[in-house]
Amino acid sequence: MTLTPRVSVVLPCYQNARFIERTMTSILEQSFGDFELIVSDHSSTDGSWDLLQPFANDSRVRLHQIPTGGGAARNWNFVTDQARGDYVKLVCGDDLLYRDCLARQVASLDGNAEAGVSVVRRDLVDVVDRILLAGRGLGPLRGLVPGRDAIRAIVRAGTNLLGEPMCVLLRADVLRKVGGWQPTYPFLIDQYTYMRALESSDLIALDETLAAFRISSTQWSVHLAREQGSQAAGVHREFRADLPTVISSRDEFFGTLRAHRTAWARRAAYFVWRKRISNAA
Repeated sequence: MTLTPRVSVVLPCYQNARFIERTMTSILEQSFGDFELIVSDHSSTDGSWDLLQPFANDSRVRLHQIPTGGGAARNWNFVTDQARGDYVKLVCGDDLLYRDCLARQVASLDGNAEAGVSVVRRDLVDVVDRILLAGRGLGPLRGLVPGRDAIRAIVRAGTNLLGEPMCVLLRADVLRKVGGWQPTYPFLIDQYTYMRALESSDLIALDETLAAFRISSTQWSVHLAREQGSQAAGVHREFRADLPTVISSRDEFFGTLRAHRTAWARRAAYFVWRKRISNAA
């Protein structure tokens, strides 16, 4: 690793003892080597911090611990503020990167100066890494997409076409320009931040599956489904107001309708998978 690495992989950890070693290993075994891995544990009480200690022997790894409070946004922004790289990828403490993820995404941004966001497909996996759904994400997005066209596509779809943070590589200066991870809509912190980044930069959508998102038993509550739908409506309303020539009232209406439908369909799927995604399994 160079003094100033090309990529900063930042990992906000909270109560991830069951998965954190697998997540760390998937990052450290990347085929692309010029990166740092910064971990911030949000005062976990399940032994996550102890499990992280052996990884400190790797010169690419820096470990931090922060006090409780402030929710996900505080930990996400704290760990991202430590980043020194040209590019930033946030990976939550139970997700996975496939071996060529960084290499492919760095190459995509290196080759497209106008793009500030690179995204890949991901598998959805259960608690023992078995695939529940393969190659999810992107929708109609392929190749170099103007940022505002990507925003409109996300609103129209009523779902986060870019996926969770481990799917996305951002230029660090683009992320800083929008003020880091935005907690305006807590259940959509990643999607909202991507959309703000795409207001001033373009998207590279790689039609490759290079990451895995872990489905857990905390993700299928009635409360979460309702909040996801209502917060998606807020996001659509806000971007419609900000970009009236890009997002039509029709886009907003049907996107919000799809968002509510998708939230409840996701809950139904998680209920079907409940034994495979239980943290007690």
